[in-house]
Amino acid sequence: MNFGTRTLAAALLAVLPGLSLAGQGVTDTQVSFAQVAALEGPAAALGQGMRTGMMAAFAEANAKGGVHGRQIILDSLDDGYEPDRSVSHVKSVIAGDNHLGLIGAVGTPTASATQPVATEAGLPFVGPFTGAGFLRDASHGNIYNVRASYFAETEAWIAYLVDELGMKSIALLYQDDGFGRVGLAGVTEALTKRGMTLSAEGTYTRNTVAVKKALLEIRKAEPDAVVMVGAYKPVAEFIRLSRKLKFDPTFVNISFVGSDALASELGDDGEGVIISQVVPFPWDETRPVVAQYHAALKAVDAAAEPGFVTLEGYLTGRLVIRALEDAGQALTRDSFLAALAALRDVDFGGVVMRFGPGDNQGMDDVFLTRITRGGGFEPVATAAGNGA
Repeated sequence: MNFGTRTLAAALLAVLPGLSLAGQGVTDTQVSFAQVAALEGPAAALGQGMRTGMMAAFAEANAKGGVHGRQIILDSLDDGYEPDRSVSHVKSVIAGDNHLGLIGAVGTPTASATQPVATEAGLPFVGPFTGAGFLRDASHGNIYNVRASYFAETEAWIAYLVDELGMKSIALLYQDDGFGRVGLAGVTEALTKRGMTLSAEGTYTRNTVAVKKALLEIRKAEPDAVVMVGAYKPVAEFIRLSRKLKFDPTFVNISFVGSDALASELGDDGEGVIISQVVPFPWDETRPVVAQYHAALKAVDAAAEPGFVTLEGYLTGRLVIRALEDAGQALTRDSFLAALAALRDVDFGGVVMRFGPGDNQGMDDVFLTRITRGGGFEPVATAAGNGA
């Protein structure tokens, strides 16, 4: 599938007379958004998962007549998780003036490159799949996050491993770029608070699986746990090689890894691996919004299975829909941003996003989960009470 083209629905609409897109992606009958994200390559499952979740939310709304009579269209462009490609696509989106905003971007290095471009253009930047701190600066006026920060995730790791389990030696594997260094800073801060330092650290290059050197360096320290800030393919390679070498610390991963993709990559080697999450357990249908997500996901793709990434995409889509509703019939970029800025507590049914002056991040909770035998997931109960 060519993810650099419009969705099928958008392509069909584009050839119909009278439905060509007006400025800012708004006509009387439709509103268009752009997603610039990794849709192919080692981080593809993340961009595709976000896309599927957002499409589920939009299809759910479209089936009910859309928002103020407008069908919501999503155009997805593949940046391969490379900043230069991401910037090129974002500049094309801005120049084309055929989209109301950017939604569901994936990654810290790509967001670091594209966010300033989007902010300068006044382009909404909603629901990026990254916990990078610079995106929590509400003063930019165009950025709205769904998920908790990476600093919140790394603090949750260390609180569990050190405070609850009593571990004394923590090592870190991280991607050697802005994403990985944010994780390094978070882990370092959490350890420093406890009078500790990393026992070892190792890096790998983005969009590669060259982790053996890092593994050999980390193994020398014999850590109790290895915390990991990376994408699913190199992380899976690190864990597989570790198992072969009989190196068996507790492995803990950041949400960006892509839980379902990591479990699939690891197979039997995944049992016991911990992953922090920033959305509730996707199989907990006692939460109304999760039950709605299940139905919406099946409606858009009968073969799709629930998961953490698609749930985050769905929640991102629901946030976009809420802002479109609040913006009213006379929809523009300015009215859409004004609607986002006016949001306070938004209850989607078991998931509440809280925004306010100076607070552009909807959710703060971090949940720990563990891969089970057979590639499933189970919540990890913690003293903080954030079992998913």
